[in-house]
Amino acid sequence: MSCPTVRVAATQAEPAWFDLQGAVDKTCKLIEEAASKDAQLVGFPEVWIPGYPCWIWTRNVDFDLNVQYIKNSLRLDSPEMQRIQDCARENNIAVSLGFSENCNGSLYIAQVLIGPDGEIKVHRRKMKGTHMERTVFGDGSSHALQNVEELPFARVGSLNCWEHLQPLLKYNAITQNGDIHVAAWPPLSNDVVGDFGAYSMTAEGSKTLSRTYAMESGTFVLHCTQIITEKGIKAMRTGGQTIMSAPGGGHTTIFGPDGRVMTEPIPEDKEGIIYANLDMDELVKNKMFVDCTGHYSRPDVLWLGVSPEIKRVVRSQRVEVAQDSSEPIDW
Repeated sequence: MSCPTVRVAATQAEPAWFDLQGAVDKTCKLIEEAASKDAQLVGFPEVWIPGYPCWIWTRNVDFDLNVQYIKNSLRLDSPEMQRIQDCARENNIAVSLGFSENCNGSLYIAQVLIGPDGEIKVHRRKMKGTHMERTVFGDGSSHALQNVEELPFARVGSLNCWEHLQPLLKYNAITQNGDIHVAAWPPLSNDVVGDFGAYSMTAEGSKTLSRTYAMESGTFVLHCTQIITEKGIKAMRTGGQTIMSAPGGGHTTIFGPDGRVMTEPIPEDKEGIIYANLDMDELVKNKMFVDCTGHYSRPDVLWLGVSPEIKRVVRSQRVEVAQDSSEPIDW
């Protein structure tokens, strides 16, 4: 059962590029800052640790940067993750964290939801990297399907970036009855170079997707974004490319369950945290009109099938041998 009012925080900050320890330090600092302002939940952008690999939109392969990126990505079961969990517990705040997950040298775009008790409630991976992201990250398989978990103050869920363009994945998430949703994004600007024309990869385009999710799901949405400065541009040598090539990219916003903007923006090249007090009765008021997995659904004619089992690279396979040796064996 959600609380009458929930205070939330959405971050807009520059990652500590290629610096795992520095990234953990900065994450804990932002968690502590949000908690000091009485936030019960703080949301972080996509692959906040160790930052979004912006160079992929110019160079498909950069061996040196790829190696650095892998070495500074975050392992799920690690002292660094434990530090973040301990920080959440010590500050009695829930954390939705986006990170590049290092799993034995393979990378995945991952998110964890850490409760105010410091325990990981949800661990998920982005179902599929977007376009050039596939040069760095693997697919999330059924890791992508668990999105929402009950916390002491509300049910909280998350998706990454263009997962908000996946209708079936969104519907699966909406069926889990979240109250608050964290939409995690990389640094995106409205200014692009050359003929690049994908509106959905601009700041306004991505905000439109998060806002649409708020209206479709009837949840409060924390649209959390990174920024990039000259430091990041220099580190990844992205100057002059079509996107992520100039300082800025921040457009953090909090949306109400009917899609309305609840917050004032921070300049796109400035770091900060945006706060909002969420009146949870707004969820009830909104669902009274539209509940796309409840009274506004038609499961007799439209329904979704999912495969929830996480497929492992090694798993048992039952072999049935026919009783009659004249029959072929079904392998």
